[in-house]
Amino acid sequence: MFEAYLFVHFLDEHTEDSEQIYFSVSEDGMRWRTLNNARPVLKSRLGERGVRDPHILRTPDGEKFYMVATDLSIYYNGDWKRAVQRGSQSIMIWESTDLVNWSEQRMVKVAPDDAGCTWAPESIYDKDAGDYMVFWASTVKSDHYSKQRIYCAKTTDFKQFSSPQLYIEKENHIIDTTFIEHDGKYYRFSKDETHKSIIMEVGETLMGTFAPVDGFSMLNVVGYEGPTCYKINGQDKWCLLLDAYAARQGYKAFVTDDLATGHFEAAMSEFITPFKFRHGTVMPITRKEYNRLIEAYGVK
Repeated sequence: MFEAYLFVHFLDEHTEDSEQIYFSVSEDGMRWRTLNNARPVLKSRLGERGVRDPHILRTPDGEKFYMVATDLSIYYNGDWKRAVQRGSQSIMIWESTDLVNWSEQRMVKVAPDDAGCTWAPESIYDKDAGDYMVFWASTVKSDHYSKQRIYCAKTTDFKQFSSPQLYIEKENHIIDTTFIEHDGKYYRFSKDETHKSIIMEVGETLMGTFAPVDGFSMLNVVGYEGPTCYKINGQDKWCLLLDAYAARQGYKAFVTDDLATGHFEAAMSEFITPFKFRHGTVMPITRKEYNRLIEAYGVK
């Protein structure tokens, strides 16, 4: 039974440590404390030496966790045009069986050979195929890096990946895709990078067709990115976190008691962090896992 939450995230790009992976925990999903004396838990030693947008996944059997993240450092390489057109084609990967002891960092190329970037990777178990789908945003040289699209690849072990394939293409730029499953349906959130707003879609299968959720209340709200959505433990309630990057305010919370409607209400006063969190993922955890994290790292 899940009784708490783990938030994996980064901070900003102002120091060499801020583009690394931080762990924060909460007992109610709203009030957060940062572990390890507010220092990074995982640091990149490979590629661009910075990691952003971490995503954590629990395997279906509950025995392992996989972490993927963007290979990108704006602190060391501050040219955003370079980051979009000549950035890394790889993702960073760690794995663990207890959330405390992590494997050596792996750098794995997943993007097309002409990709200019590989941003905000996430993973999800595809129960229909019996493997994992890893997906991310890339521009490509073949169309002069004209827009961001979502690509995906399949894996069973996060070491060997299938060839990348186009997963989401729309008229506008699309980045920062994430999923939550509920009642046999997949709800998919992405950032429309052209309009600077969040879109919400629903589909029956991961590789099938997705349709817009009519009435999604955040559709015309601009200035947010990095969506992550999680169910509140023990309640028919879901929380959608959005990074208010335009106002440089970090994550803001929006809640609903009916995910299918897409109607979210602001819960900003309830959501409390010790400092600004940037693009990451919230995962429900057990009381035993929560206590183990506190014991291993302490809290600030």
